[in-house]
Amino acid sequence: MEISIVLLAIAIIFVIRAIRIVPQQSAWVVERLGKYTSTLSPGLNILIPFIDKVAYKHSRKEIPLDVPSQICITRDNTQLEVDGILYFQVTDPMLASYGSSDYIIAITQLAQTTLRSVIGKLELDKTFEERNIINSQVVAAIDEAALNWGVKVLRYEIKDLTPPKEILLAMQSQITAEREKRALIAASEGRRQEQINIATGAREAAIARSEGDKQAAINQAEGEARAILALATANAEAIERIAKAIGSPNGHEAIQLKVAEGAIEAYGQVAQAASTTLIVPSNMTEVSTLIGSAFSMIAGVKGDAVKAPPAA
Repeated sequence: MEISIVLLAIAIIFVIRAIRIVPQQSAWVVERLGKYTSTLSPGLNILIPFIDKVAYKHSRKEIPLDVPSQICITRDNTQLEVDGILYFQVTDPMLASYGSSDYIIAITQLAQTTLRSVIGKLELDKTFEERNIINSQVVAAIDEAALNWGVKVLRYEIKDLTPPKEILLAMQSQITAEREKRALIAASEGRRQEQINIATGAREAAIARSEGDKQAAINQAEGEARAILALATANAEAIERIAKAIGSPNGHEAIQLKVAEGAIEAYGQVAQAASTTLIVPSNMTEVSTLIGSAFSMIAGVKGDAVKAPPAA
């Protein structure tokens, strides 16, 4: 009975030592009698008890690594405190186990030395402007060396760039002066644009006024021309009607009556204008003579002899 219990215990120990369940995104390195034999993939795996053993366990996930801050010297001999964060991933568990005694320390030290080398080639102002270039150069340098460690460096990000207090105060003063300069330039540009807008508005207003005056003069001239044309047309129609009236029956008698009325009206106006004395021609036959002369002119124009009325 005791032997059965012992054998059962030994069998349980063998099963426990033989069965290995590897989690997802993990890789276990197996050694057989101290020598690398295989890498266990995620899932159920069987080992030889007391002969095979799991020597190293690695995660295939992306791992963030905080790189400690350090003092770097720029190209213009300015001290700059820099710290960052590195992201890497184990791609070859066997090399990660045997390629380096501690690949995390190796990556950290290499990141620091590479960062010092890259920043030493740049001036202080460029270090703030070219962070992406610094990050890419650090990743390229570390990734090349980390191939022998079974590690892939994915990216490197600078967290802080801290210059000395004196340099920081000088940079703040420079930024303030630059902003004041931009404000003055913007104000002057605004005043310049304002003057341009005022001059442009005055010019356009003057042009509009001149165009209005021009159009008004054109309209007035056209109105006067139309009035003159209308008056001339009316006079022509009146003359034409008078000429027709003269040629009609009893036309001569109507003309004689019209001329006599005109003469009498003229003498009446002279009488109204005179204050006390009115001079009347002694020979009234001059009036008849004047009327006869008028009829002679009309007859000459028409080509028809008009007989003058007898003298009064």
